[in-house]
Amino acid sequence: MHSTEHAMTGSGMTTSDQLGRHARKIPEEVALRFEGSSRTYRELDERVTRLANALRQRGVEPGLRVAVMGLNSMEVVEAYLASARLGAICVPVNFRFVADEVAYVLSDSGATAAVVGAPMVGTMAKARSQAPSVSTCLVVDDDPHDAGQEAERYEDVLRNASAERIERAVDERAPAFIMYTSGTTGRPKGAVLTHHNLLMHAFSSMAHLGAPGDDRVWLAAAPLFHIAGLSGLLPTLLVGGRTVIMPSGRFDPTETVDLLERERVSSVFLVPAQWQAICNVADIAERDLSALRRISWGAAPAPTALLRTMIDTFPRAEVITSFGQTECSPVTTTLRGEDALRKIGSIGTPMLNVEVRVVDDDMNDVPRGEVGEIVYRGPTVMREYWNKPRETAEVFRGGWFHSGDLVREDADGYLYVVDRKKDMIISGGENIYCAEVEDVLAGHPKVGEVALIGVPNHRWGETPLAVIAPRESSDPPTAADIDVWCRQHLAGYKRPREVAIVSELPRNPSGKVLKTELRSQQSAGKLVAEQTS
Repeated sequence: MHSTEHAMTGSGMTTSDQLGRHARKIPEEVALRFEGSSRTYRELDERVTRLANALRQRGVEPGLRVAVMGLNSMEVVEAYLASARLGAICVPVNFRFVADEVAYVLSDSGATAAVVGAPMVGTMAKARSQAPSVSTCLVVDDDPHDAGQEAERYEDVLRNASAERIERAVDERAPAFIMYTSGTTGRPKGAVLTHHNLLMHAFSSMAHLGAPGDDRVWLAAAPLFHIAGLSGLLPTLLVGGRTVIMPSGRFDPTETVDLLERERVSSVFLVPAQWQAICNVADIAERDLSALRRISWGAAPAPTALLRTMIDTFPRAEVITSFGQTECSPVTTTLRGEDALRKIGSIGTPMLNVEVRVVDDDMNDVPRGEVGEIVYRGPTVMREYWNKPRETAEVFRGGWFHSGDLVREDADGYLYVVDRKKDMIISGGENIYCAEVEDVLAGHPKVGEVALIGVPNHRWGETPLAVIAPRESSDPPTAADIDVWCRQHLAGYKRPREVAIVSELPRNPSGKVLKTELRSQQSAGKLVAEQTS
């Protein structure tokens, strides 16, 4: 569909090209660290070449899609880089997805190959039964037969593959990744990010925040399927630094502090709930975290008290607020150290190469101090939504990318978010789009109509509450009914944690559900909710 092989041979600016350059210049420097194991740039480059050759031998050509689903690991990074080396398009898949959700991503992207980690093998097998386009499946650290027909063991495939370098020039403006992000229509959309998008984001980050020097150790704490995990890798790769990959799973603040100290980490991004837990580690003041120069947060609102605590706890580190979205590679604005307290509550000012306007519904600029939608333009903004021309045209109306975020700009040009994207809940840094969950709940035979809202939660920031009007008032679904249903169709973080049964949902004269009224009822204690799990 998209031609990625170019006659030109002189650009050499994809992530794969950068890896090859470092493998020649600093071959024995450590590129990746994970749970005590290391890959030098030479080793990483050879493994990426072998994987790329193996995928090519199995029919993966430029422009074809390779799905990657696994917990954080060095193999996930290898699969990303091998896709780039081939000129294929990588499709990271959320490892929390259930089989139906994975099958949708595989089918929508038209993936022909998949790399899957051990804990997701069963899910991938079920998903592949609904997505016959996936003819190649490589399994990391598990029995490949459990992943469906013709699946193979990852390490066996690499061992038997050629280490001969692939001489292929890939156009840096060609698609590199399809990052699936849910939307208000209920089904995820694939944001197509090019090599150039991600390269310019890496350059902009370094120019705006300063390029890493000798202290170039990045802790990849975010899930690598997430845009924060992917984009966080790239500046460190660009300068030949070391990336320490944090295992996926239950976050332990003390173990994270141990890792920061042991690996001499210089930069890390975490969500506010994680920073709060780290600041509460009993002996944090006695730890040697002198290497830590930049600590970033985003993906959810941070209380003012937490920002002050972070500044006090890490006096040598610059606290950086990051704001953006997947479609923008992702960061669009930052609030840097010296402004963290002076402009507390702000998302800061635009990144280099990110052009911003605050507009009304007719694309007129609103006066400073008034609320409008923030829209973007620049080389970090995605190319399109995969196979969705109507949605692409809508989000780029007027020639600017429409974020859906409502902001105001103060007299100094600093931006403040006053409302989030329509119908979105942020729980523990994960975006939960209500329409997607509502579509699943509406399929339950006992549900007449449903609305999802976020309710405050001390640990996750907020969690989903499903407000349900039953199909039959005499036979409403129980919270247990809803939980069982959701476990079959939704990733765990999207499942409602509470269910409230009402006779009908409040609506305005045009029939639109009034979620503001539901939130008011919930905060006033008028909704009787039952825990699901």
